Amino acid sequence: MFLLSNIQTLYDGSASGKQALHRNMDILVEGGRISQVTPHQKGRDMGKALSVVDCSKYTVTPGLIDCHGHIAICGIEGNDLDRMNGPEGLLIVEKILYTSLVKGGVTTIRDVGGATHLMKRLVDEGVMIGPRLKIAICMLSTTGGHADFRGPDRCHAQLSRLWPPGPGRPSSIVDGPWECRKRVREIAACGADLIKICASPGVASPGDKLEHREFTSAEIEAICDEAEARGLRVAAHAHSSSGINMAIDGGVHDIQHISLMGEAEVEKAYARGCTVTPTSWVMERILQEPDLDPFVLEKAKRVGESHAAAVVHARSGGLKILAGSDSVFPDMHGRHCLEIASLIKDGLTPLEAWHGATGLAADEIGQNDSGTLVVGQRADLLICKGDVVHNPGLIADEALLEVVKDGQGYRGMAGIRQRSFASDAKRFLAR
Repeated sequence: MFLLSNIQTLYDGSASGKQALHRNMDILVEGGRISQVTPHQKGRDMGKALSVVDCSKYTVTPGLIDCHGHIAICGIEGNDLDRMNGPEGLLIVEKILYTSLVKGGVTTIRDVGGATHLMKRLVDEGVMIGPRLKIAICMLSTTGGHADFRGPDRCHAQLSRLWPPGPGRPSSIVDGPWECRKRVREIAACGADLIKICASPGVASPGDKLEHREFTSAEIEAICDEAEARGLRVAAHAHSSSGINMAIDGGVHDIQHISLMGEAEVEKAYARGCTVTPTSWVMERILQEPDLDPFVLEKAKRVGESHAAAVVHARSGGLKILAGSDSVFPDMHGRHCLEIASLIKDGLTPLEAWHGATGLAADEIGQNDSGTLVVGQRADLLICKGDVVHNPGLIADEALLEVVKDGQGYRGMAGIRQRSFASDAKRFLAR
């Protein structure tokens, strides 16, 4: 049990307005949950077992939620993919998970391609240190589409180098409505929390052009129907207007990237109750890559020219906007705060961007016991110096002092119960 005392600035994650921002507050954490949130009471007696942390100079927020993660990607070049698919792959995943939580303050990730149920289970069991996971396992794509990383010089029989089939992860490459239905059933049986599809070609993939089509309407409808039958939502990678429209018409719940989304698509998405996850930061980051393939670079420039306007359309049309990093380069992991900063630059208010990375995100990905600092919720929170609410990029620049997940600290702040490896060992030996 510990008390965060006299918090200078508290953003509780419950809304995108000023009602979620508080001054001089106390938060009591007991048993991994938040048991009290009250105005500061100077000198109150909370019992001998209580540890008090003076937060009078700090900002406290919920732990970050990344709605578009890829813990099984350490780069998009051939050598990067081969490393991830080789013997060191799980060790790279472990490093990415640790970096995301301890250095980046991300306490939950919705992984939309790559993570398996084994990885999720290892985090849940405490074997790996990292954010809790919601997993799609695969990123369903047609032959030659966005998930088919084989390039034009590889024979047809060669499997994609991006997450080839393996234990707990079927192939992402699928064609035809009935094969799509079967693949959704397989993914669900492997423990998926959602289904991810590619409704349009992508930027980073080596062989598909943005103006081309991925799935047909019949294939998308089949995927969404099978997912709904199993209580799973569908998220769709979609840059182009045609892909966005097909995704909405087919029953997709979350549209990701939205680079060419206009007012008509926003109106349709709003009527269908869709959310959007723009992934603003990666659109900037990919253009900074020094040795980018010219074909990929040209696609990146095209979507970069319209992406900010699409975010403005989505906001003006009242869509729920979630924060997702799409961390496909090694230096992106653990820096999800820069996605919040990019959304602000694209036109969201700071609290709108924060809400999309905390309370709103938790509701939309099905992690309803996190994302907000209110009584009864998991004690997932960040303690920071400086005004990270209005300048979230500070989190990537030494403002992050402590990360608390389920009431346990990971950065050594005095007064906060830290993750105990001794207790983990005792628990494992008792099995």
